[in-house]
Amino acid sequence: MKKTSTRLADGRELIYYDLRDDLVRDAVDRRPLDPISTTSEIRRDRLLGDSVAVASHRQARTYHPPADECPLCPSREGRHTEIPEPDYDVVVFENRFPSLAGDSGRCEVVCFTSDHEASFAELTEQQAGLVLEAWTDRTAELAELPSVEQVFCFENRGREIGVTLGHPHGQIYAYPFVTPRTALMLRSLTEHAERTGGANLFDEVLAGELADGRRVVIEGEHWVAFVPYAAHWPYEVHLYPRRRVRDLRALDDAQRTEFPQIYLELLRRFDRIFGSHEPPTPYIAAWHQAPLRAPGREGFALHLELFTVRRTSGKLKFLAGSESGMSVFINDVPPEAAAERLREVASK
Repeated sequence: MKKTSTRLADGRELIYYDLRDDLVRDAVDRRPLDPISTTSEIRRDRLLGDSVAVASHRQARTYHPPADECPLCPSREGRHTEIPEPDYDVVVFENRFPSLAGDSGRCEVVCFTSDHEASFAELTEQQAGLVLEAWTDRTAELAELPSVEQVFCFENRGREIGVTLGHPHGQIYAYPFVTPRTALMLRSLTEHAERTGGANLFDEVLAGELADGRRVVIEGEHWVAFVPYAAHWPYEVHLYPRRRVRDLRALDDAQRTEFPQIYLELLRRFDRIFGSHEPPTPYIAAWHQAPLRAPGREGFALHLELFTVRRTSGKLKFLAGSESGMSVFINDVPPEAAAERLREVASK
């Protein structure tokens, strides 16, 4: 991997990650951009104990532009985009419309490929491996920022999810606090250790799924994908390395080598769940990494959660009264049935 860092016309950082080490990335962003002006603010909810980012400038962000005006495509034939070069492998840059900025954190965009019509599932193993290296490198860099408490790499895919740009891309949020979901997992981890005399809850969950077997979707030498016992979403898969690590930085060479094989197969199965007559399956893919300084982080287990809001052909799972009002999910698809379907649609 070759890494090249540069600056866009408004001062934002842009980083090229290339498979070849002989490429020179020296194209200049010639757009007449004004300096970024954000109004991001973190407000604490005193009753719930969580935080809300207020970012009014995001109302002006780019919304479903035509393909020939995509800001994530390379700059070509006089049309200038967020990426000055005429081609790229993987690119990461600071979001022009960030939810978090300055002392309130940082938001970055990760472009998985220069091909506007592609998807992550269509990447080669080598390309997917490069994305993993970019996620890892950004986690390491962002972890050094004094205001950052947690790094979150994720992908939203599909209009149904709320994606406003069709180009294959993800994002990285560097939060100035520990997210509520992670705090809940840390609490459960600590309580379980105290109750059992030191047993690790993540290890027991993975071992339990492997022993049961009904919800296991894919087993590799170094990774396991399974539908969790209490899945919240109609089709939800958790991907764990067999050897527990806290974050992406701690993955070894064997885990990094196998990850693209397992993850690409998983994404391709997601696109087959509802049959070839359906449009590509909308999904969220979310990396859960240990926070940087919170108590209990030593026992945290890196894992990826992949889920879709589509519950059956042509129908979506909406977060209505119970889910949105009380955070109590009601799942229409038994986890065992979801796992069986994901095994049925394995690559031939």
